Amino acid sequence: MNKHSKETLSKLRHGLDPRTNIYRLIHGAADGWKGLYVDRLGKYLSIQSSQPLNEKQKEAIELLQYELKLKGIYFKRLNRQLQKASNKDSTPKLIAGIKASQSFEATELSINYHLSFNQGYSTGLFLDMRDNRRRLLTNIVEPGFSIFDRSSGIPLVLNTFSYTCSLSLCAAKTGAMTTSIDLSKKYLDWGRENFSLNNINPKDHDFIYGDTFDWMKRLKKKGKLYDLVILDPPTFSRSKISGSFQTKQHYELLVKEASHLVQKNGIILACCNTSSLSLSSFKSNVKKGIHNGRRKIIQSSHASQPIDFPATSEEPAYLKAYWLRLN
Repeated sequence: MNKHSKETLSKLRHGLDPRTNIYRLIHGAADGWKGLYVDRLGKYLSIQSSQPLNEKQKEAIELLQYELKLKGIYFKRLNRQLQKASNKDSTPKLIAGIKASQSFEATELSINYHLSFNQGYSTGLFLDMRDNRRRLLTNIVEPGFSIFDRSSGIPLVLNTFSYTCSLSLCAAKTGAMTTSIDLSKKYLDWGRENFSLNNINPKDHDFIYGDTFDWMKRLKKKGKLYDLVILDPPTFSRSKISGSFQTKQHYELLVKEASHLVQKNGIILACCNTSSLSLSSFKSNVKKGIHNGRRKIIQSSHASQPIDFPATSEEPAYLKAYWLRLN
């Protein structure tokens, strides 16, 4: 990590960025705390560990709470077999301070989000995707690689496996028309609330409850094309229509179907957080999917994890985000 990155990380973790109060404070072994992960979520701390906290960890966390003037601390036991964990078992528990309301607000890059400790494993926002949300807000992946061509009209975005629609929200914030697909009505409603929270009328955007593969086929039949198609599936999911989906086995097919919906010179954002799938294998699957869709890649960029999720030899990077412009 260079000097600038260290200064940026220090500023973030000391709560000195007024645009953002959602970030990771402790990232396991990279920060000298193997197996311990601590996130700031607005006025609260969220702790994840496979083991109960020891006294040294408790002292460090209490100091963070004091320095950042936070209201409460939540703890959840890490369970690597997420599909086997019940909602009750995966929900964080208050261990200190004031209990959060059913839904509370927090801010990232000047965008406000509804978060919750009462909805199971995730609180409503995947913190490690912050840099990709920033790219959407600034309309640039990297120098020389813009996302939308504003001269060609209002950009159209398709966000699959959209969860609480944070990526859709960031695209909409910059003027895009978005379509969000998810298997959960609850999360789509959560997405609508996030839009309203940021003074964007959700009625001006589409929220589709259903299976991603099924809807991509429907949209293809309708001749729909998008300037950006976002693929950020869970490692594992199951649908009554398409059956089970696993990133290792089915990502190539997912990309192939998505490639049919991308405008000429449009973009696919392919994401994956399966740690057991290497970056080289992931890129290979994505490229095969695009090739099988009879499209060509004319520009690409791989995005690393944000600075508060540092990778080490002991804990390599798991998040893969691949931006690709197609012919």
